[in-house]
Formats: sequence, structure tokens, C-alpha cells
Amino acid sequence: MQATRQAIPDVVLIEPKVFGDSRGFFYESFNEQVFREKTGVACAFVQDNHSRSSKGVLRGLHYQLPPRAQGKLVRVVRGAVFDVAVDIRKDSPTFGRWVGALLTEDNHRQLWVPPGLAHGFLVLSESADFLYKTTDYYSPEHERCIRWDDPQLAIAWPEVDVAVQLSAKDQAGRLLAEAEL
Repeated sequence: MQATRQAIPDVVLIEPKVFGDSRGFFYESFNEQVFREKTGVACAFVQDNHSRSSKGVLRGLHYQLPPRAQGKLVRVVRGAVFDVAVDIRKDSPTFGRWVGALLTEDNHRQLWVPPGLAHGFLVLSESADFLYKTTDYYSPEHERCIRWDDPQLAIAWPEVDVAVQLSAKDQAGRLLAEAEL
């Protein structure tokens, strides 16, 4: 596994070693010991989530407030997404910055999004199955959302040839400047 720190250093792009031949492929999608060695992150995952979304669906930018902040290890098993992490830690030198990565069923990449960052993704393929492990349980009373199109963040979302689709929750997201952090 190769682990590459991103422009927000706590965000890590993970590229597993894939063994493939004419029959298909195999790779370890998670190994706690290797993850800790390569990323320097020691955490316990408590919940696995799976979402399926159609092209143009944008989910996010989601986060949970302390004490229920979540770290997420995210990946795509079918399709392709543009995945984004935004640093919303007020005391961080990278506060208000974002990083993005293309995650696809073919590149097998994963992104580690630590607690204290907002997360979202845009589906680029006809549909996508998105899996993620979390370090804390879903807590609706701690969940918040920042607008995906906040001009202060200026996220360079890729173009898709369909209208962006948002849930009611995501449509009600707040600007970073107004968000509860």
C-alpha cells in the first residue's frame, strides 16, 4: 500500500497493492496494522456505510461536531466519484482549504478524511457505489452540512453533463463563514 499525504497533510490518499490477472483481481481493502504504519493514524472503525448514487448526485459537505466527530476511510467499488475533504478545524493552518481526489472502481484508491474535516463527493459515472468506514457512529444531532458551492471554498468540482442533484439536507447547507464548527 502506498500512502500519500495531500495538501491538507492529515488527509491521506491510499493506493493498495492490487494483484490481478485474466481472472480478475485481489487486494486488501483494509489492514489495520498496515494502515497505522503507512498513515501514522491509530483509530478504531465502528461503522461501515454503503451508498449508491446516480450521475450528478452530490453528497456533502458533511461533518459531525465533537464529541461525535467522525474520521472516514472512503472508497468506490463501482463507478467513479470526485471526492473532497475540507479542513474546518479553526486552529488549523489549512483551515478553509480543500483537497480532491478521483476515486474509481479501477484505481482502487481510498481517501482518509480525519475527524474535523467536512466531506463530500460528486458522482461522475452513470452510478457509483461508495463505501466508507467511520470512527464514530452516525449522530443526527451532531451532523452539520456546509454548502458544496460556497464561494469562500471555491471547490473546483468537475463538470458533469447532467444537473447536480442535492438532497434537501444538502440544499440547506450553510456557508463556512456561518457554519457551526
